[in-house]
Amino acid sequence: MKEDSIQRHSELVTLIAYHRQRYYQDAVPEISDAEYDELESELRDLEFAFPELITAQSPSQTVGGGVTETFSAVVHRVPMTSLDNAMDADELVAWGERVLKGLPSDSIVNFVCELKIDGLAMSIRYEDGALVQAATRGDGRIGEDVTANVATIAVIPATLISASGASVPQVLEVRGEVYMPIDAFEKFKAFKEGENIVRSAAGKKADPVPVNPRNAGAGSLRQKDATVTAGRGLAFWSYQLGEVIGGPDFTSHDSSLEFLRDFSFPVNPNIEVVESLAQVIEFCQKWQKDRHLLPYEIDGVAIKVNDLQQRETLGFTARAPRWAIAFKFPPEERTTLLKDIQISVGRTGRVTPFAVLESVFVGGSNVAMATLHNEDQVRLKDVRPGDTVTVRKAGDVIPEVVGPVLALRPDGLEPWVFPSVCPCPIKGELLRPEGEVNMRCVETDCPSQRDQRIIYFASRGGMDIEGLGERTVYQLSDAALVGDPGDIYSLTVEQLLTLDGFAQKGAEKLVVAIDGSKTRPLPKLLTALGIKHLGPGASEALATAFGNLDDIMDATEDDLATVDGVGGVIAASLISWFAKSENKTFIEKMRAAGVEFGNVQISRLPQNLVGKNIVVTGSLIDFDREGAERAIKDRGGKSPSSVSKKTFAVVVGGEPGASKLIKAEELGIPILDELGFQHVLETGELPQ
Repeated sequence: MKEDSIQRHSELVTLIAYHRQRYYQDAVPEISDAEYDELESELRDLEFAFPELITAQSPSQTVGGGVTETFSAVVHRVPMTSLDNAMDADELVAWGERVLKGLPSDSIVNFVCELKIDGLAMSIRYEDGALVQAATRGDGRIGEDVTANVATIAVIPATLISASGASVPQVLEVRGEVYMPIDAFEKFKAFKEGENIVRSAAGKKADPVPVNPRNAGAGSLRQKDATVTAGRGLAFWSYQLGEVIGGPDFTSHDSSLEFLRDFSFPVNPNIEVVESLAQVIEFCQKWQKDRHLLPYEIDGVAIKVNDLQQRETLGFTARAPRWAIAFKFPPEERTTLLKDIQISVGRTGRVTPFAVLESVFVGGSNVAMATLHNEDQVRLKDVRPGDTVTVRKAGDVIPEVVGPVLALRPDGLEPWVFPSVCPCPIKGELLRPEGEVNMRCVETDCPSQRDQRIIYFASRGGMDIEGLGERTVYQLSDAALVGDPGDIYSLTVEQLLTLDGFAQKGAEKLVVAIDGSKTRPLPKLLTALGIKHLGPGASEALATAFGNLDDIMDATEDDLATVDGVGGVIAASLISWFAKSENKTFIEKMRAAGVEFGNVQISRLPQNLVGKNIVVTGSLIDFDREGAERAIKDRGGKSPSSVSKKTFAVVVGGEPGASKLIKAEELGIPILDELGFQHVLETGELPQ
């Protein structure tokens, strides 16, 4: 057993050294942060069980990093240590207990909680008020001189000026994190993808596209040409002092942060001083939930003892302070094997490629499939079956393949080619209409399209038939019990009992749910039809303008196009859809079954939101998404899906969309919580 442990320890030392090189020096990691943390955790566990394995060169005793030959070496006068990690609340409590044991029994300990920015640690040195040097952390003792590049970051002062009139220290070393904001990353990523389109058209090999802001930021900072760095939109948060000569004597960490603010250094506004470990855990849990509210990425919380004298007492291990720890959030990115690329066919014939993955736990759940969006995205990302790929799942977002780990690509992997025929039994031709990004199956009798139309019709956004999900639709289709959504209304309990998994009670419940859907409002019925380009907003406008389905079917294209929120494209799509004989047959089946064609609900609420666009993002307590939008529309307002200059307010619930928040902040749009939303609904005005 011990021999196996010794061998595994040696393997881990080699692996960790390799991945540190790929992460810190090369800025092209081959594994996710979470997988790297697992390697270090396994190493520490082995060394705890067998202390004789610990050497001064062990990764547990050294700081991850190093220097490249691109930049000159800088010796840190005060070592830049790393932080030990706590992966859960129990490990955080254990650290807190060690802190208390290391201090006199009557000590009162306050903790500073800081967001752990997912960037690149930086030391910036000022002498007599002038910026003279900036260096990466490197291995903690020796870093890289990146002064010219750091000097291009707009938020970092070139000279020190105190807002309060305080004296400028002879030497001031400021430590913090250089990072790439999310909006800057998205722009840079789009730029690289655009470049690759040009390169691909010219027959050239595509350049790697950055997979996340951290890697993009690290690569941008290490440019030989500082003007390239200047154009990447990098930013900086300061969080610590290094060497200080001729400055004030600080007694607490938070007072040193105030000093940094006084000299115009950016200090994160979400730093809190708390009095107990319970409050530390509460802070960590809050930001784990709200991390996507921020316009930059964080991967945890840094917790530090506030009192500087207590820090002196606690001291350091070989690689990290005993008075600080990093609480790491669960991973949102992992690497795994891309086993295959397959395609799915939607209700309108749109064909979407998706990745079949070796199952991996990421973003709080096991992921075995992930979207690849469309043909262009597969080509731009250049992912191939057999690749090791990075998978991302942030919050409730659908899992996405970010890109391949090119260094791990096996020899001989051929690029994936989009199929030319539909995977359904009919094997219809797949074509890409001019001006569209999606391939489509042109066979109208395609069984995949038929099944998806029925699934969409019964979904919550359509006729909301509880119990009629994908599995049941596939069973009904295979048994030839339904050929279009109209056939749903002729289903009987006896027919359902012939399907696998249906008992009497379940069959009766589904028949009741189907019957109950006959009285759905006209906008729901219109949306459920699945007409191309026709969404809930335009359905609402049509229902209000015409009052019943028959009048909409009898309207001319010009009549339809003049309805506010409809327009020419939707009008043409409606005319085309209603003209098809199979759709007329489907509608008559619904009429015969007693489906209401003119159920237009008239709101009797005060119309205090007329002319106001209110965007809702995230989950609310008293409203589901549909209920929140209905509450706005019932008062005369609109609830679009995106933020613009015309937006009156953005309502934010749990796990909101980061892009909407960033856009609202950029445009100065008011951001409301649920209480503020209730106020707007009641008064039509923003809360004071």
